[in-house]
Amino acid sequence: MERNLFAEEHLIFREAFVKFLEREVLPHYERWEEAGQVDRELWRKAGAHGFLFPWASAQHGGAEADFLYSVVMIEEVARHRAVGWSLGLHNDICGPYLGRLATPDQKARWMPACVSGEKVLAIAMSEPGVGSNLAGVRTTALRDGDHWILNGQKTFITNGQLCDLVIVVCRTDPRAPDPHKALSLVVVEAGAPGFRKGAKLSKMGRRASDTSELWFEDCRVPLENLLGEEGRGFYHLMENLQQERLVCAIGSQAEAEWTLEITRRYVKEREVFGKPLASYQNTQFKLAEAATEVQIGRVFLDRLIQAHMTGENLTTEISMAKWWITDMNFRVAHTCLQFFGGYGYITEYPICKAFTDFRVESIFAGSNEIMKTIIAKRLGL
Repeated sequence: MERNLFAEEHLIFREAFVKFLEREVLPHYERWEEAGQVDRELWRKAGAHGFLFPWASAQHGGAEADFLYSVVMIEEVARHRAVGWSLGLHNDICGPYLGRLATPDQKARWMPACVSGEKVLAIAMSEPGVGSNLAGVRTTALRDGDHWILNGQKTFITNGQLCDLVIVVCRTDPRAPDPHKALSLVVVEAGAPGFRKGAKLSKMGRRASDTSELWFEDCRVPLENLLGEEGRGFYHLMENLQQERLVCAIGSQAEAEWTLEITRRYVKEREVFGKPLASYQNTQFKLAEAATEVQIGRVFLDRLIQAHMTGENLTTEISMAKWWITDMNFRVAHTCLQFFGGYGYITEYPICKAFTDFRVESIFAGSNEIMKTIIAKRLGL
C-alpha cells in the first residue's frame, strides 16, 4: 500500500539524510561497533546538517519541524543498520523533556548545544533491581542549601559514556506515602562533583551504542537543574513515554521491512537442490506470512503516527504497537535468518547482526510484558 504521510519536503529531507548516513555513518560503523561507541564528532556533524532537534524553536537553533522529520530519520537509521547511533534517543526521547518542561532559562542554557551536537543527552531511569517499576526508584536527591545532593546508581543507560546532560529520575521526598509523588527529574551535567560514569557494558547487539552504569555519590547539582515540577517526575515520565514507545515501534517496523526485503531478494538468487529457494512452497508460505504481518504493522503504525501528531492520548494503542511490532520484528528476523542457513549465523552478514540488534526491542521502553499489563488495565481487567 502506498503511504500518504509525507509531503514533498519530507521526501527531499529523506534523500539528504540518507546521503549523510552513507557518507558520515556507514563507512565508520564497523569501527564504532568494535569501539563500543560512535565518535563524538558524528554528533557535531549531524547538528551542522540540521539533524538534531529538528522540532526545536528557531530561537534555539531548530527548524520548528513536525514529527515526520523525526520519523524519516528513525526509519532510515533502522533501514541502514545504524541503530547503534542513538539519534532517536537524543532527538525524540530525551529532547522532548527539555522542550516541554524546561524553563526559558534552562532552554537558553541547554537547547542550542543539543541542537548543534555539542551536548549529547541521556536519561537515567533504570537501576539495579529496579527496571520497569519506576515507583521503586531508590536514587535520592535531597536539598542542601542551593543544591541537590544525589546518591544512587543507574544502569543500562544509553549514551552513558558520551552524555553531557543526563536527566536523572530520583526520589526527592523519600517520606512521601505515595511513591508516585516522591519522584522528580534533575538534570546532571557531565563533570558535576560526585557524578561518575562506569565502564561501557558489553551487549549482545547494538554495540556501537554506548551503554553504561552511572554513579552518584554526594553529587552536587544546583537547585535550578530541577526539570519540571518537584514531586511530579513520575507523571512527567508518563506524559513522555507515549512518544518513546512510538519511536521504538517506528524503528522496529522499518527493520522488519528491511529484513523482509533482503530475504525476498536472497531466496530468489539462492539455489537449493538445483532450483531457487524461492520456488519451494515452505519459502513462499513463510514469507507470505511474514509479509502479511509486516503490512499489518505498517498500516496500524502510520495511523498512530498521524493521531500522535494531533495530540491524541494513545496510551492503549501505542502500548499495543510497541509490544506487537517489536515482537513481530523479531519473529520476522527469526524466520528470515533460517533461509540464510549457515551464513545467517556469521556475524559479517547483515541478517545476523540484525537478529542480535532486534532482540532488545521487546525489553527497552518498558518490557512487552509491561505493555500487556497496561493494555489489560485500560480494558478494565
